[in-house]
Amino acid sequence: MLNAVFGIVLARKLDQDDYGLIGMLTIFTLIANSLQDSGFVTALTNKRDATRHDYNAVFWFNIGVSLCLYILLFFCAPLIAWFFNEPILTNLSRYYFFGFFIASFSIVPRAILFRQMKQKELAIMGLCSLLVSGIVGIVMAYNGMAYWGLATQTIVFNLMVSILSWVFAAKAPLSSPQGGKMPSGEVPDDKTPIDKRPAWLLPPWGDKRGASAFFAPIREMFAFSSKMLITNIFIGVNNNIFSVVLGKLYNKYEVGTYNQANKWNTMGASTITGMVQGVAQPAFVEVGDDIERLRRVFSKMLRFTCFISFPVMFGLALVAPEFIVTLIKEKWLSSAHLMQYLCIGGAFLPIATLYYNLIISRGKSDVYMWNIIAQGCAILGSILMIHAANGTITHMVIAYVAIVILWVGIWHIFLYQEIRYPFLSALKDILPFLLIAATAIGVTYFATLWIDNRILLLICRIPMVAALYLGMLKLFGAQILRECWGYLLKKK
Repeated sequence: MLNAVFGIVLARKLDQDDYGLIGMLTIFTLIANSLQDSGFVTALTNKRDATRHDYNAVFWFNIGVSLCLYILLFFCAPLIAWFFNEPILTNLSRYYFFGFFIASFSIVPRAILFRQMKQKELAIMGLCSLLVSGIVGIVMAYNGMAYWGLATQTIVFNLMVSILSWVFAAKAPLSSPQGGKMPSGEVPDDKTPIDKRPAWLLPPWGDKRGASAFFAPIREMFAFSSKMLITNIFIGVNNNIFSVVLGKLYNKYEVGTYNQANKWNTMGASTITGMVQGVAQPAFVEVGDDIERLRRVFSKMLRFTCFISFPVMFGLALVAPEFIVTLIKEKWLSSAHLMQYLCIGGAFLPIATLYYNLIISRGKSDVYMWNIIAQGCAILGSILMIHAANGTITHMVIAYVAIVILWVGIWHIFLYQEIRYPFLSALKDILPFLLIAATAIGVTYFATLWIDNRILLLICRIPMVAALYLGMLKLFGAQILRECWGYLLKKK
């Protein structure tokens, strides 16, 4: 919600060109983030006997890789500016890319919090970082610094996350094998908090065993993490391919128009995905090899994901024009139409996330990697074919959405190989929520066609969709609704 508020304020002040310049650089930052992570955070999460030595090695490896990447991108900045034919990108990229180097200091502390399922701490960290960085971005934007404000907002956010992740990780226990020995010979104690001081993160020259022994965990995890690395790079490419294509084939205005639409779609989908991913992978790892129990857990999480995702994302698609024009002015109306299509595809992204989290938890990082690569190739191929046929940006977005939806079926093929969860069972979990949400959206759309005022239309449509959706679920006796209601009452 806070991120949405800051997004609205900034969008009202800035224009398509400002967002377009930052959008052109986003893909480079995401690829750099993937390289600095190198898949080791996921490897640490999946490693049941992760030790202090493992975290230590990954931390310093990430710092070293991040520094080298920043230096490389610093000197490549003129090439980036030449590629997009935007001279300002030389200085802007050198400044903007510094944010991912700062972010490298938070990777291992966040992995500790994620492994221990410290959702409260992660939420507080995100909230405080958004608040501080959002205020900085707004102040700079309203003082005429435009895209520099957007870049600074990202840097400040990464800085706050790094600081707070260290504060919270200092109180989180490491998960170690009971009675086992650490590489240093000390006996681990899960109840002992990690030292706040960086003594537990000594660089290799501070380790008497030498650099080779110090980075031994990196070599042990490389087979798994290297596949995650390649996968994460392609995820970054998949999610930002439009910014590169539009920036090269069109201009920064078109990039800004698309990025504004995708920002709100991503904000909605990532909120739901964060809820799913924060619980799914650790839960799947904890269940282990009990396939029957794993099927039950997956089925329940799939129903919950659909229960939330379809009404939220379809509803966002319904009110996109009213939302955009009312909150961030008429100048962004062209983004609203793209946003409608993107939100339909966005409803399926949390479902895909749930699928591949289970596949990753089963140690099949190679399946995850090749599937993401294939999806990326399909998206890029469709975009280039449509451009060659003189298609519009809207046609490209529709093709992207179709691939996202169809790819859930591809994910299911590989999931079935792991836990023998039938496709018909998945449809029984997904379709009721999809159809009920679509029905609620359709009824609301036709029932409110007579309203001309955009603000009134926005105010009427949101509660109407919610009431119809929940009412139909109650009418059909949906178990997930009773479970969620019972959980809320219990929390109170």
